[in-house]
Amino acid sequence: MFDIGFWELVLVGIVSLLVFGPERLPRVARETALWVRKARAMVASVKAEIDHELQLQELRESLAKEKKRLERMPPLREIGASTEPIDSDKAVSQKASEPVATDGSGERSHERA
Repeated sequence: MFDIGFWELVLVGIVSLLVFGPERLPRVARETALWVRKARAMVASVKAEIDHELQLQELRESLAKEKKRLERMPPLREIGASTEPIDSDKAVSQKASEPVATDGSGERSHERA
């Protein structure tokens, strides 16, 4: 984040010691650390809120796209009216009730009753 080297930190420490003195320096360091923690927490909070808002915006956009796609589709009433209902159970039961006979050649022939 910051491009601060070892010697820059030593210089800041010496200047701090001269400005605040040896008695007040530990208290100032604690307060500074407290403010730095608060600032980092605030930045993290703002970042989390921005990420949350971006996710909500993406969700809104995908819902809008899906709504437009659904508006272009025909209503289900029209689809249902254009096709006949299929009763698969009835078709299967009719097929199973048909007797199967074989002629002399070994081929199966379907006889209807």
